[in-house]
Amino acid sequence: MLQCLRNNARPDCSYAINACARHCIEPKEPHGAAVKRIVRHLKGALDEGLIIRPDMHNLTLDCHVDADFAGLWGHESDQDPVCVKSRTGFVITLEGCPVTWVSKLQTEIALSMLEAEYIALSTAMQDLVPMRRLLMEIGEKCNLDFVKPAMVHSTIFEDNNGALGLAKSPKMTPRTKHIGVKYHWFRSLIGEEHGFVIEKVESKEQKADIFTKGLSTEAFEHVRHILMGW
Repeated sequence: MLQCLRNNARPDCSYAINACARHCIEPKEPHGAAVKRIVRHLKGALDEGLIIRPDMHNLTLDCHVDADFAGLWGHESDQDPVCVKSRTGFVITLEGCPVTWVSKLQTEIALSMLEAEYIALSTAMQDLVPMRRLLMEIGEKCNLDFVKPAMVHSTIFEDNNGALGLAKSPKMTPRTKHIGVKYHWFRSLIGEEHGFVIEKVESKEQKADIFTKGLSTEAFEHVRHILMGW
């Protein structure tokens, strides 16, 4: 029930619900306490959800993407390889309104913060690219003149300078060659001529931060406001 809620109306709970869902098979007492805390949070905001305020003058399909490098280290068993996996978080917005969002552990173990951010960036592009193509096809088939390649502009917001540099670099380096086969595929799509642009965003304005880790109350409420409108 919580999974259904977080997938459709409450992206602010995605990280917490996903973290608890990993322990459905063998739950412990702390996991039950965590679920109760999530329910108390939801009960305290029964009338809240996503506030949709589209910017009709700016048709953009954008993406905020972030990663948490080995965030489980020190919180779970250090003998379990899962505890050193990083977490991917991203949200895709249309005219500023959230369309889809993801919070999940990465399948590979990243060796650095740069790798974790770059894997998250590549994973987000796997959803963003077909979604943009679908939007263009809908505009063409339904004769929607306002949906044009020149207007449907996609910006990917990333807060890690290393991942930004790697995505824009004309060639791979020996230190990043081992992730090239699986994650470098999207680099040929980056550029104004292709409709995808990567830009730097300050960490405090990173909407995807709420999908990767537990935040302080102040930071959580700030990101929730810019993401959900309240």
